Amino acid sequence: MHTVTRPIIVFLCLGLLLLLLFPVVGSSFYTGLVTKIMILSIFTISLDLLIGFTGLVSFGHAAFFGIGAYLLAILFGDLEQINYWWSLTLTLSLTGLAALLVGWLCIRTSGIYFIMLTLAFAQMFFYFFFESPHFGGDDGIFMMNKPQINLATRQLVDLDNEHHFYYFVLAWLVGVYLFLSMILRAPFGHVLIAIKANEQRVRALGYSTPHYKLVSFVIAGTIAGLAGFLEAAHTSFITPAYLGWHESGMAIMMVILGGMGTLFGPVIGTFIVVLLQDFLPEFTEHWKLIMGAIIIFVVLFLPNGIAGLIYSISNRFSSREPGGREG
Repeated sequence: MHTVTRPIIVFLCLGLLLLLLFPVVGSSFYTGLVTKIMILSIFTISLDLLIGFTGLVSFGHAAFFGIGAYLLAILFGDLEQINYWWSLTLTLSLTGLAALLVGWLCIRTSGIYFIMLTLAFAQMFFYFFFESPHFGGDDGIFMMNKPQINLATRQLVDLDNEHHFYYFVLAWLVGVYLFLSMILRAPFGHVLIAIKANEQRVRALGYSTPHYKLVSFVIAGTIAGLAGFLEAAHTSFITPAYLGWHESGMAIMMVILGGMGTLFGPVIGTFIVVLLQDFLPEFTEHWKLIMGAIIIFVVLFLPNGIAGLIYSISNRFSSREPGGREG
């Protein structure tokens, strides 16, 4: 795990400041777009916990994103008033249970077998919702109302308000980042990082590595469910595509592009990919070719992603400071 130097902290604070100020200057369309990007960032951060820190490459992580979205719509979508506290608690609990069951089976394998098993479970969930007429089938499912965040009879946040929802998602993004940072700095997180580096040695030291990997899988799946919950509340429309292998593949690409094992790298990768998808079609119909070339360039010349470049620049600044040291 990279050391968070002072320049990195400054960089993160500047990024947070830009996000705080964006709704003031941004149009309604782009405020909604950035809200979507932040929701996807929560999703990719959860995937980075698996890929970048635990060494588990899951090609079915989007299943938990979709399950979180569908649970909110199925359990509460027809209600006139959706209690935010109850809906969030129940949605995340059931998503975490699904992650526990899937993870308990998947962590018994490793390497390509783990990848294929997670993909298989994701496709099972995908076709379950895709072919189920009770849940909208391939047409998806609508929600009538958004959750209401009330304290007693007082409304704390109006999620129907575009700016309120934006800052609500931003608060969740910061909270998830700080939560995972705290976990990774704890002894539990150190064991996860050691498992990725050399699982056999960690097992020889007496640690039950399957238990650690299972807990990591459940945490990541639950956070992905949180992102799905927020996406469903944001768009009020859920489709089986949320659970597809394509979404998992895009998330992996965002993590790699931004920088694995950094937490903030996947956020950068998500912003880059989504903004490219939004802007490039305006200039050429061959925009996917250009985006592919950009990703290939980053992978070849920035093997540690955009975050790796930022860390490299940060280390140079840190080494020039009085008493600073490289690394």
